[in-house]
Amino acid sequence: MSYFQKKTASVFEWPLRVYIEDTDMGGVVFYANYLKFFERARTEWLRSLGVSQQMLMDEYSQIFVVGRLSVDYIKSARLDDALRITVEVERMGKASVHFSQKAWCGDTLLASGLIQIVSVSLPQMRPVAIPSGILEKMQN
Repeated sequence: MSYFQKKTASVFEWPLRVYIEDTDMGGVVFYANYLKFFERARTEWLRSLGVSQQMLMDEYSQIFVVGRLSVDYIKSARLDDALRITVEVERMGKASVHFSQKAWCGDTLLASGLIQIVSVSLPQMRPVAIPSGILEKMQN
């Protein structure tokens, strides 16, 4: 069995509206805000599985942190655009999950990212295995 397992489940989608606070003076989404959009969608994906960030802290003294990411910016989102942020698990390890995420406006791809999150212990902030019950939910 390989350390990483390929995940083939469906794609999770989260709707998001672009507000003035997300944009620069020209009404274009500031590039770093795509990372916030991706983070929100991953958080909502976890919630859809019955897992909250607060529960991870309270019950397991763990949190997820971003370990690595790369983003390709293709086209700009603008003020008032209705976006769709997708989350797809690419592979899973004992203490990490690799995601493919995309920002869409209608059928137009705006940004595409590869994000690795790592489970770390609190307060040490050292990598630790994702709790088995949570890992099981992520794999289904």
